[in-house]
Amino acid sequence: MNHSNLQPSRNDILPPRVDHLSAILPDDPLLMMGAGPVPIPSAVARANSLVINHLGETMAKIITQVKDMARYVFQTRSNWVLGVAGPGSAAMEMAICNLVWPGTRVLSICNGFFSGRMAEMSRRAGADVVTMNEIFPHSMSLDRLEALLDEHRPHCLTLVQGETSNTTFNNDVKNIARLAKARGCLVIVDAVCTLSTTPFEMDDWQVDAVITGGQKGLSSIPGVSLLAFSDAAWSRIRERPTPNTHWCLDALLAENFWHKASYHYTAPVSGVLALHEALRLVCEETLPVRFARHLRCSTALQDSIEAMGLSLFAPAESRLNSVVGINLPEGITNQAVCSTISSRYQVEISGSFGLPIVRIGQMGEQCRAHHLFRTVHALGSTMRDLGATVDLPSGMAELENSLQRSKAD
Repeated sequence: MNHSNLQPSRNDILPPRVDHLSAILPDDPLLMMGAGPVPIPSAVARANSLVINHLGETMAKIITQVKDMARYVFQTRSNWVLGVAGPGSAAMEMAICNLVWPGTRVLSICNGFFSGRMAEMSRRAGADVVTMNEIFPHSMSLDRLEALLDEHRPHCLTLVQGETSNTTFNNDVKNIARLAKARGCLVIVDAVCTLSTTPFEMDDWQVDAVITGGQKGLSSIPGVSLLAFSDAAWSRIRERPTPNTHWCLDALLAENFWHKASYHYTAPVSGVLALHEALRLVCEETLPVRFARHLRCSTALQDSIEAMGLSLFAPAESRLNSVVGINLPEGITNQAVCSTISSRYQVEISGSFGLPIVRIGQMGEQCRAHHLFRTVHALGSTMRDLGATVDLPSGMAELENSLQRSKAD
């Protein structure tokens, strides 16, 4: 046998030399306390290590349970729950590209990076987009919104319940949706960082499409996301005048897998199993208990930060509890804070999108007292390391006091 053709020539591309993951990752795992992804429970991690056939009876049963549990988390009786292999932004694009096409009129309430992304996706789908720009949602005039709805008569309205980029909260989704629905306008809401951390009631609030990612409030892995459509939204999808230009994100094709136990594309099996376990844990805890835990922990974190001598970015009326923004002392950058807290204290927090703040997440498994104590201590120590004057003992004491007060309540 002639092996000469098996020998590499000088022109062959050789395999690269790479480091083993153990040489890249830190010896002590980072505590993920940024804007996502978040720590995952052991049950989710175990499920994510499994692979089964993406079709067949076993997967069909799992998908049925995922949909049932998702309906509870979305607070909807709608049949039209779907998943997507991709981040929350893929679910966002799936919602928009199925409900928006050339000639669709869209009104986008924009108060940050991700609400702006919804407007951009709508433009790319060929929509005529009008934006209503609001820095802090508590100042938004419902009268102005009503006037814009009457003037432009949009087919769809987009908004974000929790704007992760600047830690602001749209606390009036119900009344915004009420005004839109009264004019026959479909309502699309990004609940990526808020679902299961704060109340969201799809049916009661008359929301037509709601999206979320696995890696935030649900405490699942990145890369598998969920969305739900109302009956009205599903009717619009069925009646669209031209085929969807997105094949993987076509809801009518996704229906094959998510509702007919047949093939669309090869599902992210391990991720679906992880999502199943994450949703199961949410259902076991129950939404009211979970909401209370998130509020208790986020309030304690905010109280401790202020007791330390730092200030919070968003005003209380529009402050997002699931991602908390912290103003930085003069002369200290968010890059320096994030680098120092990670390398010296093995805690990961987030910078921001052009703002002089850092962000700490309070979603899912992040909302545990032992994580809070480690994070507050690491943040205060980092500020001291970088030359800021902070009262770390007061911050730690207030964290404990706030957690104890909430238990007494």
